[in-house]
This record gives sequence, C-alpha cells and structure tokens, in this order.
Amino acid sequence: MNSKSQEIFEVSKEKYVISGINVGMILRKGGIIETQAQKYIKDFEGYPQIVIGINDGRLAFENAKTPSLSLLESEYMLTGAKFCEELIAFDGFMLHSSAVVYENKAYLFSAPSGTGKSTHTTIWRRVFGEDKTFILNDDKPVIRIVDGKVLAFGTPWSGKTDHNENVGVPLQGICFVERSETNRIMPMSPKDAIHRLLDQTLRPQNGENMSKLLDLLDKVLSSVKVHTLQCNMEDEAAIVAYNGMNK
Repeated sequence: MNSKSQEIFEVSKEKYVISGINVGMILRKGGIIETQAQKYIKDFEGYPQIVIGINDGRLAFENAKTPSLSLLESEYMLTGAKFCEELIAFDGFMLHSSAVVYENKAYLFSAPSGTGKSTHTTIWRRVFGEDKTFILNDDKPVIRIVDGKVLAFGTPWSGKTDHNENVGVPLQGICFVERSETNRIMPMSPKDAIHRLLDQTLRPQNGENMSKLLDLLDKVLSSVKVHTLQCNMEDEAAIVAYNGMNK
C-alpha cells in the first residue's frame, strides 16, 4: 500500500461563506485548503448551500493518478473542483486567472500557467499603488451574477501565493494575456471570448449544466467586455490595460 494512503489527519468541520454562498467543509487540519480558508469562516443559520468533503478512499484513489502530489495537495485540487461544479446552481463559475481590484472594480487576467498573469497584476499594484489596489485572487476567482450585477469574488483556492480576499467586487473587464515586446489591447468578439473562457474554467460533465454555463457566459458578456492583452513586463502594460478596459 502506498505510504501516503496510510497518513492520518485530524479533520475540521466549519461553516464558510465563499463567493457569497454558505458552504460547509470537512477538511484535513493543516492542509492547504484548510489553512487558506480561515478568513472565510463565518457562522450562518440553517444548512449549507454547498457541502464539500473528500473521504479517505476517494482522496487515495484520485491521488494515485497524480503521485507527484501530496494527499493535501490533492485535497486542495479536489475541493476546488467540487466547489466549481456546484457554482453553476448559483449563477457562477471559476476562471483560471489573476484578479486585481482598483477603485472598487475587479480586473481579471487569464492565460495558461507561466504566461505572466500574476506578474501583470503585481505591476498594477506598483503602478496604481499598493494602498489603492489588492489582489482579489491569484488563481481561481469566481464570477457570479448577483441581483443582476456581475461580480468577481475571492476564493481560498488561490494557487501558490495565497493571495485572496473574501469580498465581492463589480467586474470591470477580463483580459487574455499574451506575451509581447510591445503593449496593446484589443477587444475580443463574444464568440471568441466564450471559447477562451471555456478553456480556462472547469466544464460541466452533464449537458444540462453545460447549457446553463453557456447561458451564463452570454449574460456575463452582455455586461463585461473581454480583451486580448499583448504585453511586456513594464509599467506601461498596466496603463494600457487599464485604459483599454475603461473606454
């Protein structure tokens, strides 16, 4: 038997409010997600709207598929996937991106890992001031429609940096980042935007939820513009991105 599957962890059972949703989670103490979710702990009346917990058998089975990960890293991945699956019932989805907030508006920058989206949001903090900006989430923020408004939320699934805040902020724009020697921003057609968004979120396995996600993306794109941002790592990149998303 794999020695990892014999590890014994104490568990915590807590109530959380994540992305404005009441969540109950059973997590292994000291794990990545249990640690990063501390700021989301909040008591609420009644039953959770979403319940998340990965039992030992499921964790060991899934971890065996990715032996390079520890059990606690696998728990982090599986709980994030479960939360993402449940979001569609609350008019929401996760987007693999780095989200920065400036002047109470959220700007999301998405790209394959290693492209430099986190570096770009760091530039925003340097250019616009660390006292006026903050990272909402550095890996998997949530986009939800709440009372007719498109909001971006922080989540505890924030990647290696643990940069996340438990707030919801109006979403101003989304950029798909491409490396370039020069900086330019271009609007993306809704059709292209849907394909790019689907590439950077978890697609539902069943047809009904997939249809709901496509409807949700249409609603989001009716209010929020999506751009392609070709940029370098200089300060001008943040200024070009900001100006382009605030025309």
